[in-house]
Amino acid sequence: MRHALVTPNGDRIQWVEIPGEEPARLYLHGLGASSPVYWAAAAAHPLLTGRRSLLLDLLGFGISDRPTDFTYTLEAHADAVATALEAAEVTGAEVVAHSMGGAVAVLLAARHPRLVSQLVLVDAALDPAPPVPEPGSSAIHTFTEQEFLADGWQRTEQRVGPEWWATMRLAGREALYRTAVHRARGTTPALREQLGALPVPRTFLHPAADGAPADTERLAASGVTVRAVPDCGHNIMLDNPEAFARAVAEALPR
Repeated sequence: MRHALVTPNGDRIQWVEIPGEEPARLYLHGLGASSPVYWAAAAAHPLLTGRRSLLLDLLGFGISDRPTDFTYTLEAHADAVATALEAAEVTGAEVVAHSMGGAVAVLLAARHPRLVSQLVLVDAALDPAPPVPEPGSSAIHTFTEQEFLADGWQRTEQRVGPEWWATMRLAGREALYRTAVHRARGTTPALREQLGALPVPRTFLHPAADGAPADTERLAASGVTVRAVPDCGHNIMLDNPEAFARAVAEALPR
């Protein structure tokens, strides 16, 4: 396990690193998740091995530190990841990012272009959350922070179920709440706009059963490859690891 100091107070981002060839491959998790849990099987798949791989937990989540005085905006997450990559002497990383982590990945590439050479977004969260929470969402952003810290986290545990809660419970509660709120609000400029303007190769993977993501034609027109993955839900890499590995290997050819 490796770490880097990413705040003036000495808070650490930590990651599990698999040795291999450059360019490095960075894996980013979604809200309430942890990269070593969600990405270990994918990183070890024969189609994806050989790269130096960083299974990194965002500040506030998993094995990383959980400061209570951090803003946890998506931009702040991206900047903290950039600091960690600089400390690890990583440039031009291939970034594979799931759900909310996809939003962080887009901002990382936009704000720190030297650090990212390619993006694979795995059912990434590119839009603000709808006013009424969708089935399967955590709905954390519907609380105030005071409500969430009091008993909203317990209600969230009941809502998300044991599998998601297994990693969500590792997160700092302030980190979980603030990240969820900022993910729900979106960014300015919008994430889709920032994604479309990036000069690096970009692939967006989505579950085939969900149909094409919103604004697919515009994404494709801006150079984003949109690809459906069969027989899976939102956690594509866990639900259908073989198809996921094939899709990523084709997006990131050796």
